[in-house]
Amino acid sequence: MFKHLVAFAEFLLKINIMLCAEKVYTLADLKNWERREPSFAVLGKPIAHSLSPKMHNAAFSALRERKPQLADCRYFRFEIAPEELAGALPLFFEKNFHGLNLTIPHKVAALPVLKKLSPEAEIIGAANTLVRDDALGGWRGENTDGRGFARAAEMQLGATLTGTHIVLLGAGGAARAIAATALAQNCASLTVVNRSRERAETLIADLCAFFPKKKISFLSSCDIQNLTTEEPALIVNATSLGLKPADASPFPPELLCVGMAVYDTTYGSHTSALVAVARERDLPAADGRSMLAWQGALAFELWTCVPAADTSPLMLRELL
Repeated sequence: MFKHLVAFAEFLLKINIMLCAEKVYTLADLKNWERREPSFAVLGKPIAHSLSPKMHNAAFSALRERKPQLADCRYFRFEIAPEELAGALPLFFEKNFHGLNLTIPHKVAALPVLKKLSPEAEIIGAANTLVRDDALGGWRGENTDGRGFARAAEMQLGATLTGTHIVLLGAGGAARAIAATALAQNCASLTVVNRSRERAETLIADLCAFFPKKKISFLSSCDIQNLTTEEPALIVNATSLGLKPADASPFPPELLCVGMAVYDTTYGSHTSALVAVARERDLPAADGRSMLAWQGALAFELWTCVPAADTSPLMLRELL
């Protein structure tokens, strides 16, 4: 009888965790929030597509016996509009949330509301992870995107950023984190390829302020055929091209050659055109699932002190 009760309790727990992973909450839900156990969440708009609750709740569940203090922790998904963010962050703190992830469009917009920024987040100019700081009475901003990318590239491609020539497609938030991390880890050079010269040059100017001696250059997407690279070279797609099955490769296939590796930060149920053509040519290639898992595991480590190396394999399995 006892075994049946335990099995039923575990079944109810799994149902509860699944509901946490699937439901989309709003600011109205937060205002009426009564859960006092430690809570975590991802904030964005839109947010229904986010896989973060699935992988974080899987980690909490897996650690339930080893780390009893995490047994009641749950991770939720909140759709918060840009105009709601400044008021929502103090409310999340008041409602006993212990950690938050930020996605589009909040990574930069949250900065004025935070009590403190890590040096990494300051260099990147964005925060994707917030850590509860009771001493400060608010949130501390961190950024795990760049380190997540570096770990993913090493694990999936065997590529280290140190001494590698990086060709970075895009100049948005993900590109900024990847660029800053590559420079901090002493990449051989960084070439930013983007349609908008103004946006790319703003990024390069910001990076040069922190890395004045590094070799950083700009190349327009229209002139990418003029790209010349030295080995070893890592092509990183940080644009949205690749999210849809019909998307063309953001990098000309004819330029892919021996000595290159490809990391595409997009991911989906399909294989992106960039990753597909790289694999056809027997070049190391990976999509963005591993980066998502590693940045999530690094955030989880900031919140719980559980090493990211312990949870990243579990999170990646959930994503796959």
